[in-house]
Formats: sequence, C-alpha cells, structure tokens
Amino acid sequence: MTRKQRRMTFVLAGLAVIGVAVGLVLFAFQDNLVFFHTPTDVVEKDLAVNKRFRLGGLVEEGSVERDGLTTRFRITDTARTVQVVYKGMLPDLFREGQGVVSQGSLNQNRTFVATEVLAKHDENYMPPEVADALKAAGQWKGKE
Repeated sequence: MTRKQRRMTFVLAGLAVIGVAVGLVLFAFQDNLVFFHTPTDVVEKDLAVNKRFRLGGLVEEGSVERDGLTTRFRITDTARTVQVVYKGMLPDLFREGQGVVSQGSLNQNRTFVATEVLAKHDENYMPPEVADALKAAGQWKGKE
C-alpha cells in the first residue's frame, strides 16, 4: 500500500467515525426534543397518544378540582380547552386564570397527563403562540 493510499484510508475511516458520532448525537437529541402546543393545536391536530409535549395556556376559571395530591383542571387559550390531570405538588403561583405550561402526554381519553406544571406570574413569559391567541381573543393583560 502506498503512502497516498494509507492516508486516504485514514481520512475515510476518520470521516466514517465522525459520521457515526453525529448520527448517535442526533438520535439522542431526537428522544429529548419536546414540542410546545396550545389547546387549539391539541384539539384540532391528531397528536399521538403517549407522545411527550408541552401544553401552555391559562388555567380555566372554575375548573380546578383537588383530590389529595391529584389535581384536575382545564387549560385554555380562550378558543379551546384541554383537560389536564397532574399528580404532585403544584407551584405556589398556580391558580385559576393564571398562565401555565405543563409537560406530559395525552392518554387514550385525550386527557393530558402532566408530569410537570410550571406557573408564570404574568404573560411576559408566555410562549408566543399562546400570547397571540390571547391577544386575538381580547384577553391579553401583558405589555404590547
């Protein structure tokens, strides 16, 4: 094998190793990718059952029901609502009419089973999709 052929073999082997490493990183990244959806997206799109995503909007007035550590409530973007079930301690800022982002998945009954609930103190930290929906419905309380 000539010197040129050896060099070409090492370069191709190096490129193959880099390609495999990039493929593994992208595969691992895909498993940790979590998309954000509004209640309108959940109702209108056919989102897969047991697929993790984030759901954001306002806690609907009069919808919070507590049974020990299990809390049931509805999240709305003023156009559509989604039933949410969460088992655990809720943040101190959680209350009706407040903005929340919850992470979890839909079950067979199309109820969102949350594994994490984050409450926000105002609309300044609201995802743009929810803020746009609230502005369109005339419910926006934040700064323009």
